[in-house]
Amino acid sequence: MKQLFDDVSFKCSRIVTKNYSTSFSLAVYMLSPSIRDAIYSVYGFVRFADEIVDSFHGYDKEDLINDFEKEYYKGMERGISLNPILNSFQQTVKQYNITDDMIQSFLKSMKLDLIKSDYDSKAEYDDYIYGSADVVGLMCLKVFVNGDEKKYNELKDEAMRLGSAFQKVNFLRDLKDDNLILNRNYFPGVDLNSFDEKAKQDIINEIEEDFRVAYQGIMKLPIVAKFGVYTAFVYYKKLLKKLENTPCHEIGNERIRVSNYTKAGLLAQSFVTYKLRLV
Repeated sequence: MKQLFDDVSFKCSRIVTKNYSTSFSLAVYMLSPSIRDAIYSVYGFVRFADEIVDSFHGYDKEDLINDFEKEYYKGMERGISLNPILNSFQQTVKQYNITDDMIQSFLKSMKLDLIKSDYDSKAEYDDYIYGSADVVGLMCLKVFVNGDEKKYNELKDEAMRLGSAFQKVNFLRDLKDDNLILNRNYFPGVDLNSFDEKAKQDIINEIEEDFRVAYQGIMKLPIVAKFGVYTAFVYYKKLLKKLENTPCHEIGNERIRVSNYTKAGLLAQSFVTYKLRLV
């Protein structure tokens, strides 16, 4: 019956992914079925931690994130957690040898969101992004290479750059909520009260460079992962282009989105590109 509970746990992580991010869920569906559940479990873990620090207003967020961390380590020790998200994630961690330094770096960045609102230097900014996004890319890469350490070491820099690019696009897209609701500014040297086109373009140029490097890694990914990761890449590139074409004052006042119709078109485009072996 333990297997039934494990199956339910992974289904819960899949439900979390589908309800919180239709875009990421679509990309995961483009992965090989053999690794989808593992990636759903990674997303479920990072999403719940992120929700604690971003959304659970009126509750003791510090207490909640600390409990979440403690329950994760209890699950790792016992080999089971009654929290289905943590139960599925701890199995993925063990199966794919996701190292504890990745977990700790991620949780460190999540906890920073409880106490830090501005990132005054590039070093602070880079450190936060490493923990909140780069290591998530590395966790996924661990799944993609399935124990091939040579391949992992070959692709880890590009995986981190892709994580960075996705996170920076999210920062730019969520400028309004981060600034007005959460009182955060992740971009060092940028005054959100006088955010202008030059500041926006500087950020976009930085992201474009991350994407350029990351694309080289996507080309080398194992077949089980390439199409799904490329699908996410194409979606985020489209979102970045939409942000580039949106006046800076509008980005600060509304959340820019890619329509479901456009997402469907991007998926078709990605499929054709993949089948023609252009990626």
